[in-house]
Amino acid sequence: MIPWRSVPLGDLTPVIDARRDGTVVMRAAQPLEPYPRTLTERLNRWADAAPDRTLLAWRAGETFARITYASAREDVQSLGQALLNRGLTSDRPLAILSGNDVHHLLLGLAAQHVGVTYAPISPAYSLISSDFVALRHVLGQLAPGLVFVADRRRFSRALSAAVDPGVEIIEAASMPELLDTTATADVEQRHQAVDPDDVAKILYTSGSTGVPKGVINTHRMLCSNQQMILQTLPLLGEEPPVLVDWLPWHHTFGGNHNIGLVIYNGGSLYIDEGRPLPGGFGESVRNLREVSPTIYLNVPKGYEELVIAFRSDPVLARKFFGRVRVLFYAAASLSQHVSDELQSIAAATCGERLVLVTGLGSTETAPMAVCRPWPDELSSAVGLPVPGVEAKLAPVGNKIELRVRGPNVTPGYWREAALTAAAFDEDGFYCMGDAVRPIDTADLSKGLVFDGRIKEDFKLSTGTWVSVGPLRARIVQHFAPYLRDAVITGENRDHVGMLGVPDVEACRSLCTDLPCDAPASTVLRHQAVRDRITCLLVEFSAAATGSATRVVRAAILEHPPSLDAGEVTDKGSLNQRAILERRRALVDELYAREWQGLLT
Repeated sequence: MIPWRSVPLGDLTPVIDARRDGTVVMRAAQPLEPYPRTLTERLNRWADAAPDRTLLAWRAGETFARITYASAREDVQSLGQALLNRGLTSDRPLAILSGNDVHHLLLGLAAQHVGVTYAPISPAYSLISSDFVALRHVLGQLAPGLVFVADRRRFSRALSAAVDPGVEIIEAASMPELLDTTATADVEQRHQAVDPDDVAKILYTSGSTGVPKGVINTHRMLCSNQQMILQTLPLLGEEPPVLVDWLPWHHTFGGNHNIGLVIYNGGSLYIDEGRPLPGGFGESVRNLREVSPTIYLNVPKGYEELVIAFRSDPVLARKFFGRVRVLFYAAASLSQHVSDELQSIAAATCGERLVLVTGLGSTETAPMAVCRPWPDELSSAVGLPVPGVEAKLAPVGNKIELRVRGPNVTPGYWREAALTAAAFDEDGFYCMGDAVRPIDTADLSKGLVFDGRIKEDFKLSTGTWVSVGPLRARIVQHFAPYLRDAVITGENRDHVGMLGVPDVEACRSLCTDLPCDAPASTVLRHQAVRDRITCLLVEFSAAATGSATRVVRAAILEHPPSLDAGEVTDKGSLNQRAILERRRALVDELYAREWQGLLT
């Protein structure tokens, strides 16, 4: 048996309370230890203890530019004063429209340090959207007193469309002037006045409706969650973590979990400009050749691209596995075949398997709520509640909903009282909308498995429930690499169907007679693609265990899901309901009596 790499991992042994109403409440027996009042208290700690250590590094040609902990603290003081000089407060916040860079980090920390609320807003709302509806909604609700963009020219159309004329706009070129601001005693006074339950930041998520909603993140949420993570992954306290990371800071995974993990534990983050997309992962490979992370965090698609890179570059694999201690994935389930191949490459490279850590959380939980910090062959297992979190398993229809309560849970949504009230149950547990099931009903300490999103599930005309999340996961694994995702159809119909979201480049590999620059529409309509998807569909249906898992018909989406139409969030996840509504005619055609095979 190939051994697991030895690393210290937390004990999440649960205390379990089975109630008479059928609910079960679980919490870690290990209590949550004290945590700081604000994240910048940890910045100050490391600026004293390791002033010359790299906090953030980013590409500057062939090398990396860097900022140290001591320099960052000095800049945060100056920028904090600059924000106060502009009259910013918790009710007159800072909006950051652009992506991951040193100015974004420093401005966000400065705002937190002096008690100014800030909101990092997805650049997609400005640079990909064509109608700016989401951006106007967000800025209208937020009412910022100051807006930052890295490059005003790139954002000019969005700024004209969505920012009120009286609001000041600053860009990277203006930062030297702000950094020259002399900090006064007001900065420290405002910092000492920050209450842990004050709003630190607003993170906007698309949600199931596609309309962005602002999730309040307090200082207590951010700091308590980092202490939860440290107790779950105590290896972070043994060695300052080194990250090579692309995950966007306007999302909770990149902006709360990863940024917080670095600052809380005195680590270093190298900004990765790559993306886990075909043709976009080369920059990530370049960075990983030069910088060896101690912990690697990514979404499942990132691991798919990493496996592909390892196949053709054993030198990269040796460098990567030589130093990394654990791998962490979140935001979606990792396909079992990717997990298996990753472990196979690790074993062949270094003679060990690595612990694949994952969990379940949300923007509303800062984000970690449930974690699996132990070796497990089952990639869909999500673990147990982390210290300080109570998890309620509440029966909802034929599912079990995960609900959570703790200091890391949001008090609600920014200026949305009705949404806030609807998000919590009668006991004050946040209703995550995620379904789980025990790995072993006789022994809950073995952990939980993700079982889909409750609101996505539907009934066939026969009354049979279709569990969308697990079915999608099986489809993605079976149809890989030709389909990247799928929308499940069949509500009130006789059988299940799907709208497949293709990987055009993978499909192109089937079309050996086409030129390499053939348009996507030509590729997706090619007979070889239709034949291959049809063959996989027949195999998938033959292996089904019943009508709820038997996909009878499929269509390939030639026109990709639209951000502007709310069919896809800015982080790339599909909004099933929005796609089904917008593509209703295609769904009707899918179930037409005279079925002509795959549609594109």
